[in-house]
Amino acid sequence: MEKLIPKIGLEIHLELNTESKMFCSCPNDPEETHPNINICPICTGQPGVLPTVNKKAVEYAIKLAKALNCKINTISYFARKNYFYPDLPKNYQISQYELPLAEKGYLEFYLNEEKKKVRIKRVHLEEDTGKIIHEKDYSLIDFNRAGIPLLEIVTEPDLRSSEEAKKFVEELILVIRYLKISDANPEKGEIRFEANISLGFGESLGVKVEVKNLGSIRSLRDAIEYEIKRQTEIIEKGGNIIQETRGFDEDKRITFSQRTKETAEDYRYFPEPDLPPLILNQSFIDSITLPELPLQKRERLKAEYGLTLKEADILVANKELADFFEESCSEVKAEEKDYDLRTIYNILVNDLLGLLQKYQKNLNDLDFKPSQFAKILIKLKKGEINIRIVKDILNKVVEQNENPDSILEKIKIIDEEEIKKIIEEILEENKKAVEDYKKGKESALQFLIGALMRKTKGQIHIELAKELLLSQLSKND
Repeated sequence: MEKLIPKIGLEIHLELNTESKMFCSCPNDPEETHPNINICPICTGQPGVLPTVNKKAVEYAIKLAKALNCKINTISYFARKNYFYPDLPKNYQISQYELPLAEKGYLEFYLNEEKKKVRIKRVHLEEDTGKIIHEKDYSLIDFNRAGIPLLEIVTEPDLRSSEEAKKFVEELILVIRYLKISDANPEKGEIRFEANISLGFGESLGVKVEVKNLGSIRSLRDAIEYEIKRQTEIIEKGGNIIQETRGFDEDKRITFSQRTKETAEDYRYFPEPDLPPLILNQSFIDSITLPELPLQKRERLKAEYGLTLKEADILVANKELADFFEESCSEVKAEEKDYDLRTIYNILVNDLLGLLQKYQKNLNDLDFKPSQFAKILIKLKKGEINIRIVKDILNKVVEQNENPDSILEKIKIIDEEEIKKIIEEILEENKKAVEDYKKGKESALQFLIGALMRKTKGQIHIELAKELLLSQLSKND
């Protein structure tokens, strides 16, 4: 029997971080806790009002469309999408339908070191709904969110698994954050997902089932996995898939039927009579520039610094960490041209990032500059401090937010003559280890070095100390 192949397309709704709403001047403030404060006659759909388009939202939409390699239409139209829902005050949503702002793009991303490409069908502007708060035996509506600018990103059914969908969404969120058009935080409802899933043989599409209102990447992944399993079992038993809209039960981690799937005709789209066509001047489109995007950054970090894809991923996922790494490398290389950049990466990721995660802090929380980090790294290279001291400095910087320059000034490295005296004490105190070393046991040498480090509290040049220790051991032969 020919194998069933999942075909998955996504509809992603992204709240933009503009100062005002999509069609009025009400504040776009997701942190507002008082209900129904940021509202006006326009966003609550009062009779006789006229909406106007938020220019910044259009700029943000063009930015994302460019990042997604889309064709941007110089003329697009707003439409009324008619449906009744309690938190939709107008009983219709202003959206775009027949001719969206942008279409026919793509996004590339990596899955298990293999580059994937998903086509983007359309990117269009619309407005968000309000928020319903369900209590035990009644519901309340907060219209603060109604009218917030939304970007809807619709993909072609190019995804083939829940893992592909997860990686695609993670890359898209990174792109959005690099563009600074939204924090795209699923936990705050700033990005929401809908998955269209069908199973077919070969390249054929099966009957499409839509799973709506997925509020997290985990829920998106689990809903797709469940739906693939459910549809596979029905088809293999000779049953038929029904085109429908399904919800996702967050507790049971299963999908459930909500209603027969609507078609575009059900929404009775027609041109928004209160808004003229959105006409974009090509020079306006060209003036909107992009920063370096995650995929480009990944490739450059690999090429310039010799990082693996996995190592580059860690930096790309944390832009402030990546910037700190590159600035630190630049500072170090200005003084030590042959410095091993992998040492910088390892200390940054394994030590500094580990401490940030332990104390639940961000780099921006610290008074710690790349130039200060570079100074520590250069002293390490010159043997003026050792890795144990570096780790101690970083711990004080992160945990107590101490000034690294002040810490360095207090560190006293023991000189050569003092080290020789301490070595004599170590050898006298550990005669068995000395005898074991003379019998060829390498572990005895490591034991003696460890004893020396403990006695000096690490305030020695480790290579010099090892050289002096070996010299003294050879004299005792």
